[in-house]
Amino acid sequence: MSETSQEHPDAVDGVIAAWARERPDLDLDAIAVAGRLGRVSLLLLPAQEAVFARFGLQKGEFDVLASLRRSGDPYTLRPSQLSAALMLTRAGMTNRLDRLEAAGLVERTLDPEDRRSFRVRLTDKGHGIVDEAMTAHTANVTRLLSGLDEEQLQALDGLLRTLLRSLEA
Repeated sequence: MSETSQEHPDAVDGVIAAWARERPDLDLDAIAVAGRLGRVSLLLLPAQEAVFARFGLQKGEFDVLASLRRSGDPYTLRPSQLSAALMLTRAGMTNRLDRLEAAGLVERTLDPEDRRSFRVRLTDKGHGIVDEAMTAHTANVTRLLSGLDEEQLQALDGLLRTLLRSLEA
């Protein structure tokens, strides 16, 4: 355990110390990192969901609107493209699209290139909501990560990018 973690222990330090006591034969460095990543995720998610809720959205619905918004004008994608981008089953995507369409945030039209399929388009109302929600989301995440200075934030980003590439390979 580093001197810094001994001076300022976090919730994971106690778990690691207990395992080190019980199983001194194990190298727990990776467990500590995975534990911290999991705990950070558990703490970030509700804070993000609270922002989306202010706009009448669930996180998954925001993800659909954000995917459409960043696709560029005309803000239209096929459901299969949305499913792939969000790593979601088609049934899960259908449920999200049903809710978003009922709220007037997206519309579905027949795909002129494949009449067996359709396209999902961000409505003007959806465009406005997702832009406002993204602005609030960005400010919120910036606030949540403000415990890191710019150099630490960039270092963490680089390390997580490396880890993500490794896991996705």
